[in-house]
Amino acid sequence: MGVKRVWSTTAVVALTGALLLTSAPTASADYIRDRQWVIDVIDFKKVWSASQGQGVTVAVVDTGVDDSHPDLTGQVLKGKDFTGSDEGGRNDPVGHGTGMASIIAGHGHGTNNSAGVMGLAPKSKILPIVGGTKDEFENQDWAAGVRYAVDQGASVINLSFSDPTAVPGSEGAKAIAYAQQHDAVVVSGTGNDGSVDLEYPAKLPGVVAVSAIDESLNIWENSNSGKGVTLAAPGGNIVRANPSKSSGYSEGSGVSDATAYVSASAALVRAKYPDLTAGQVINRLIKSATMLDQDVKKTPDDEYGYGIIRPYAALTMEIPKGPKQGPLAQASPSTSTNSGAASGDSDSTSQAAKKKKKSSSGSVLLIAGIAGAVVVIGILVVVLRSRRNGGSGGPGSGGGTPPHGAGYPSQPPAGQQQHPNTASNQGYPTYPGQSPQHPNPYAQQPPHQGQ
Repeated sequence: MGVKRVWSTTAVVALTGALLLTSAPTASADYIRDRQWVIDVIDFKKVWSASQGQGVTVAVVDTGVDDSHPDLTGQVLKGKDFTGSDEGGRNDPVGHGTGMASIIAGHGHGTNNSAGVMGLAPKSKILPIVGGTKDEFENQDWAAGVRYAVDQGASVINLSFSDPTAVPGSEGAKAIAYAQQHDAVVVSGTGNDGSVDLEYPAKLPGVVAVSAIDESLNIWENSNSGKGVTLAAPGGNIVRANPSKSSGYSEGSGVSDATAYVSASAALVRAKYPDLTAGQVINRLIKSATMLDQDVKKTPDDEYGYGIIRPYAALTMEIPKGPKQGPLAQASPSTSTNSGAASGDSDSTSQAAKKKKKSSSGSVLLIAGIAGAVVVIGILVVVLRSRRNGGSGGPGSGGGTPPHGAGYPSQPPAGQQQHPNTASNQGYPTYPGQSPQHPNPYAQQPPHQGQ
């Protein structure tokens, strides 16, 4: 059965349109670069001083990747098409997969690579996997692609699509579990419907579920929200390579683009810290994220998850490795469907973890009551000590202070709990169109709630 994919936007605007080009038949390469607002907000050059993703393979399970695009030459490995073609995944008549690849590993072109699309991890390699077409993404096709990517050595897997059939127990869910068992970071978008529910496969356990922010650094209006959001990343008005357009580029908005930025961030971390497990890479991304001055009461938040990505902070903060499995719930035969629920081995602030602790404590006290009052007191002491110790720092806590620069704000000193409600931008640049004080994103319900 064909499934609906999560497109980067509900109406992709080609850069050959009237809005961006009114007097030339092809797009200006310099103009393409100038339109990439994310470069300045994240401060790519500063990030690259710490890592450029070298030695890391990112699998883009999508519509293929055009390896002849000038911004991706030399970046695209031979992959595989699981929809019937035999071109090694290096053909993309739709353009979507090429766009995601350019956000991750684009290197631009021209003198000093000053033109075209620049990706966040330009020295990573792209493994193109064709798992679907413009209108259909079959579960068994992209699932086979995920397994193939893992076997080919991809350590980050980008899934910028949705598949409502990818429920626990499906071929897709099993393939993702296989990827996680083989130490791959799996990233997927929450959905573009503006609804309060996550799409599959982002909803599966252990998947980094990504929501999108716009140029004002607020949640993009059509980004799905709900329990399970892990991180937020730029997804509004994103310029990317697109071989299906005469200019070679297009601009759009959506969680697909945000997913690609998180995959690129994971590649950066994997390149600098090759000894970290996939779970520990996710831990660094979560611990270094920021809420800016959003009125968020607790994390994970239903819109921002643990916060907006800060790649440079993820690379430079002093963050304990933490458990090998990382802070997200792991897939199991009887797994739940919430990707953002933290595992019991970390000091997550999630309510699920707290309820689990309370439940287990209650069982211990019941048994102790039968044994006698002295045992009850002993058990209480153990439980209280366990709660006070809490582990080595979970999502939302700071682990050090990165050098402060033009990108994102610095974290609190080591040992100090990160508070999501910050009073100012903390050094995060005020982008054009962004007010110094962000409006409260919770003043209204998310758009199209319940649809």
